[in-house]
Amino acid sequence: MTTVFIVLSIIALLCTIFEDIIHINKAKTTLFIGTLSWVLFYVTALESEAHEFITERFQENLLEIATLWLFLMAAMTFVAYLNSKNIIRHLVQEFLPPRMHERTLLMLIGCFAFMFSMLADNITTTLITLAIYSSVDMPAHKRIKYAALIIFAVNSGGVGLVTGEVTTLMIFLAGKVSIGDLLALILPSLLAVILLAIMLFPGLNRYVDFEHHDYVFTHRDRFIMGAFLVTILLTVFLNIGFDVPPVLTFLFGLSGMFLLAEWFKSSPDEEPILHYIREIHFDTLLFFLGVLLIVGILQEIGVLFELTTLYQWMPVELANYVMGLLSALIDNVPMTAAVIKADVAMSSLDWLALTYATGVGGSVLIIGSAAGIITMGKLQEVTFAAYGKLFLHLLIAYTFGYLANLWFTRWLLV
Repeated sequence: MTTVFIVLSIIALLCTIFEDIIHINKAKTTLFIGTLSWVLFYVTALESEAHEFITERFQENLLEIATLWLFLMAAMTFVAYLNSKNIIRHLVQEFLPPRMHERTLLMLIGCFAFMFSMLADNITTTLITLAIYSSVDMPAHKRIKYAALIIFAVNSGGVGLVTGEVTTLMIFLAGKVSIGDLLALILPSLLAVILLAIMLFPGLNRYVDFEHHDYVFTHRDRFIMGAFLVTILLTVFLNIGFDVPPVLTFLFGLSGMFLLAEWFKSSPDEEPILHYIREIHFDTLLFFLGVLLIVGILQEIGVLFELTTLYQWMPVELANYVMGLLSALIDNVPMTAAVIKADVAMSSLDWLALTYATGVGGSVLIIGSAAGIITMGKLQEVTFAAYGKLFLHLLIAYTFGYLANLWFTRWLLV
């Protein structure tokens, strides 16, 4: 059945790639193949003990998926409210000049996404950054460039701190790197983001105008905006200080948002706060569900663990680079876990290189990271094919960042 599961995974990937041709939403195909794979996993296991093992593994996978779902639901509900009330548009016009060159805007958005993702999680950073730049009217082919830089910058910013990227935290908790070591990744990662922005400059030759409106906000709007900011800060503080899972803090913040909305309700006819949950892009959540079910099957049949044999065939530096590229096709979390469990013999500098590779390599393809999947779900013009046109730009930026980190960490830490 291993071959069958691999073939099904490839079919799911092809359906995502050719979504524009077959005209079937990627959420439908990935969810179908993901659930089918687990059903076949149960059916082909004949012994009762095997069923118990599969049930245990399925429940673990489902717990991880549910955690991500609930976190996304909470974060996206906040953003849906802020967007509907034009709060994000108001913040954009307050901090940005009325007129700005497209290249300047691209660079500013990339740097913002990079810096913010060091403190907040990738999902929240992506949602906020997309909301900022989506308020600007521009053609679809230009939006894709901004989206590509946001995805790359979000993933790049997260690798330098344990608060920004799950795989970074995993490698740190395994004792492979120190916090001081991780800080060395920040500068070369930022340079890679700047390089990508410069490569995306061609075609961005105009100025963009930010329409300035006099928005009126109620007490409820202001308090919910404050609740969102407090939730982000609490997520970072409680996770670092007390190991509180981010999903718990965001659900707590969401419950606070609901209570504040009721407390400051100005009239009985005002839009119910629970209405904004309906504005969430559930296509994105279903796509996540399907992808993670498929990745879970690949992990259970040992395909991910087999990838660690790369370190027997090639130098460590090259193997880490390739692992980063593979994370564009396979979720980087189980892949990083496989390398850690295999106890591959590497120095702390090589583990730093792997940290960058698995954190940023997924940016090369739109389906390779949470930031990419969210962007594809939020913006209709960002498809697999459209994003793929920037593959060479992203590959060059990733390669530069990887090599720059290799050189810089060896120069600084040796």
